[in-house]
Amino acid sequence: MTAKAEYKVAVLGAAGGIGQSLSLLLKMNPLISDLALYDIANTPGVAADLSHTNTTCSVKGYAGEEQLADALKGCDLVIIPAGVPRKPGMTRDDLFSINAGIVKNLCEACAKNCPKAILNIISNPVNSTVPIASEVYKKAGVYDPKKIFGVTTLDVVRSNTFISEAKGLDVNDVDVPVVGGHAGITILPLLSQTYPSTKFTAEELEALTVRIQNAGTEVVEAKAGAGSATLSMAYAAARMAEACLRGLSGEAEVYECSYVASSVTDLPYFATKVKLGPNGAEEVLPVGDITDYEKGWLEKLIPELKASIDKGIEFANKD
Repeated sequence: MTAKAEYKVAVLGAAGGIGQSLSLLLKMNPLISDLALYDIANTPGVAADLSHTNTTCSVKGYAGEEQLADALKGCDLVIIPAGVPRKPGMTRDDLFSINAGIVKNLCEACAKNCPKAILNIISNPVNSTVPIASEVYKKAGVYDPKKIFGVTTLDVVRSNTFISEAKGLDVNDVDVPVVGGHAGITILPLLSQTYPSTKFTAEELEALTVRIQNAGTEVVEAKAGAGSATLSMAYAAARMAEACLRGLSGEAEVYECSYVASSVTDLPYFATKVKLGPNGAEEVLPVGDITDYEKGWLEKLIPELKASIDKGIEFANKD
């Protein structure tokens, strides 16, 4: 089944490091008919530049809060990379004080102007910003847990890349589920569930798990103050966006790992594989069989992830 270009997608934060690269990748997606680029400034220029590319998708720039509602009206999918990036020495949680407010304001506009659209949240700390978005939607009376996704796809992309390199596998064949959250030790790659089935020594398991957990910091340090992961994040976000649109179009058996409202653990939000469909998250899959090594990491991550979730919920409900 080939779906035709019929979806309107908005990128909120489209003039930023992630936003520009992501917008270019989305402009190349044949499922998208209309691309709305929003930011506080500079989006008309980004849109003009992108509009010269010979793909069927039409693109329009919206700048400033007074144009946000127009950008969102009629959207099927809204992607939010808005906010400030990490600098060396910062954790994703250090971004909370700035990005939490940005996400809250943008989600209030989404809840008002396109309440049925799927939401893909990239703005860090994702462990907290997804609960913030959910609380905003609950307050507005339009909450649907199947529609709000924290984009953890980059953890999967990194896992697939690092493991294929380490084990000499074809990267196109490799699939590693990553569960938990999207920061430091809350990122848990399930190497025991790697496809194709792959054996790892204890040393390899430790080295790969820790590298995947700290991969964002690897890029932050390599960029030496010039930003965080923007290109790989845009690539991963475009993959997640495409999966959501393929699900919306009715394509069967579309799966991606994502940080969503979940009953898989005792926590209200948790990342596992999700089946995507016309209603968003059609099914949230369990963690599945894991090793004692992975169970150890899971036990460690739960309290840290819970604290981030609680922090987001508390922020969203402050007067």
